[in-house]
Amino acid sequence: MRRQSFHASRAPSRWNRMTLQIEAIKKVTVTEQVMEKIADLITSGQLKPGEQLPNERDLARMFGVARGRIREALRALSVIGLIAIRAGEGSFVKEQEVSIPPETIIWMFHNERKNFYEIYMARQLIESEVYALGARKAGREQIARLEEYLARLRQERDVEKFADILDQFDILMAQCSQVQIYVKLMQTIIYLRRESSIKLLGIPGSPENSLRTRTRLVQAMKEGDGKKIGQAIRHHFQTLKKFYETIFPSA
Repeated sequence: MRRQSFHASRAPSRWNRMTLQIEAIKKVTVTEQVMEKIADLITSGQLKPGEQLPNERDLARMFGVARGRIREALRALSVIGLIAIRAGEGSFVKEQEVSIPPETIIWMFHNERKNFYEIYMARQLIESEVYALGARKAGREQIARLEEYLARLRQERDVEKFADILDQFDILMAQCSQVQIYVKLMQTIIYLRRESSIKLLGIPGSPENSLRTRTRLVQAMKEGDGKKIGQAIRHHFQTLKKFYETIFPSA
């Protein structure tokens, strides 16, 4: 009986007939390792719902890392939904509707990073055009209404209500443009950004940043300075991007 030798090069293989879209495996960063460790404390029950986490200094000492890494990890865990960060108080474990396995934390982190980045790009594309045209065409009464929204933002402490006022502000900016398709586009982007906006506004410093950049825009509109309007719009998205990067560090 003749033996037949097997050669891989001769064997038909579906891998030779297709191109796989595979992303390179990402290294787990220090921030991600800290996230996993804190998540494990939560999911294992060592830290219970409502319980306050140690402060950044103590956590840094416990894990043997810089405080900046702890801060990054806490912000990311807040966006994922495991903890709540309360300005001036600290970080607290949130009640979980569904138990999250510790091994899924990094997957959730990268998934949120991708979602936030895509939403940011869509916002920059649409909102910048709406703001630019709306700022040029806004009348005195409309600018006065925008200032009323800013005054309400300064007093509001509830995250969801704060987000509602931001939405009203941006819809009015679209209406100022006098282009109906811009109004519809802004309504669409508000719907798409809603969940991510609520998460972002839950991070200390984010509401203040949203108020500050829109205040700068309205001031430029009042002065009727086209150059300053353009600078205010660019500044708005530059600071938004920087804030996004503080939540989802790349290293």
